[in-house]
Amino acid sequence: MYPLPRRRFLASTLSIGAAALSSSVLGADTPAAAEPIIDIHQHTNYHDRDNSRLLFHQRAMGVTQTILLPAGSLVRRPSTNDGKYNGLGGAKAVGNDTVVEMVRKHPGEFYFGANEVTDLPEARMEIEKYLKLGAVIIGEQKFSVECDSRESRLLYDLAAEYQVPILLHFQHGTYNLGFERFDKILEKHPKTNFIGHAQTWWANIDKNHTDQKVLYPKGKITAGGLTDRYLADYPNMFADMSAGSGLNALLRDEDHTRGFLDRHQNKLLYGSDCADAVGSGTACQGAQTIAAIRKFASNKAAERKILYENSKHLFRLDRA
Repeated sequence: MYPLPRRRFLASTLSIGAAALSSSVLGADTPAAAEPIIDIHQHTNYHDRDNSRLLFHQRAMGVTQTILLPAGSLVRRPSTNDGKYNGLGGAKAVGNDTVVEMVRKHPGEFYFGANEVTDLPEARMEIEKYLKLGAVIIGEQKFSVECDSRESRLLYDLAAEYQVPILLHFQHGTYNLGFERFDKILEKHPKTNFIGHAQTWWANIDKNHTDQKVLYPKGKITAGGLTDRYLADYPNMFADMSAGSGLNALLRDEDHTRGFLDRHQNKLLYGSDCADAVGSGTACQGAQTIAAIRKFASNKAAERKILYENSKHLFRLDRA
C-alpha cells in the first residue's frame, strides 16, 4: 500500500485554516510569502525550541511548507554512540509522534517524515507505521552505521516501496560511514531517491578535497568531487542545501557556486536545519541560505526550482 491515499485522507480530515497564526502567538499578523518556499529540513524541539517559535521562524523566513524530520528512539548502542547521538546528534530533536502532531495542527503547512535508529531490529516496522500514516520521507538518518550496511539497505528498499526519498547525514567518522562507496548503493538501488546532507556531503563538492577529517573546508573549489559526480551521474541522487555545511559550500567560492547551482538546478532542494527562533537576517542560517540561492542562481527559473519546484515534485506535494 502506498502512502498517497492515506496522506490525502489525513489532510482532508484535519482542520484547515493554517495559513495564519494568531497575534496572541506571534505578537503580530504574519504576511503571506510573495513566492512559495519548501523547507525540507526542520525538527521539533530542536535545541529546546518550542513549536510556537518554530512556526514563527518558518514564517519569518517566508517558508510556506515545511517537512519535519523526527529523531529515532532513545537507545544506548554503538550506532548511537552509547546514547550520545540520541536526539539527532544531541540536538534534542524528538520523535515520530511529535511531528505528526505538528502536522495535525497545521495541515498543508507542515509535512512529516518517519525515522528510527537504523540497526534496531524494529526499525523497518516503526518507520512503515508512519509511512502508512502519510510520511513523505525517511529520515533524517543520522546514526553511526556503514552507509552500505544490511540494515541501511533494508530502509533504502522500504523508501523505494513507498516511493518516498530517504535523507542521509554524511559525516566522516561519525554518521553514515563509507561515503566514498556510496556510488555502489546508488547503482544497486536505482528505484530509491536519496538526499545527501551534512559536512562530508558538502565538503566533497571539491575534487581536491582529500582530508576527510576537514568538515568545513574553505577556499576555492575545483569541480568534479564525489558529490558533484554523484549528482551528475545518478538520477536518484539529490542534495539538501541545509545547515552550516550547505551554507559554507555556497559562500566559499562564488564562481564555483554559480556553476554548481546551474548544472544541478534540477537536483538541489532548499532546507534550513537551523535552531534559532529569529528566522531572518544574519542570525538565521536558513535565511542566509535563501539569500545565497537567490543571489547565485543563474536565473529566476533555477531559483524557483531550488526553493520550491524540485521539492514539490520529489515529495509529490502537488498530489498530497
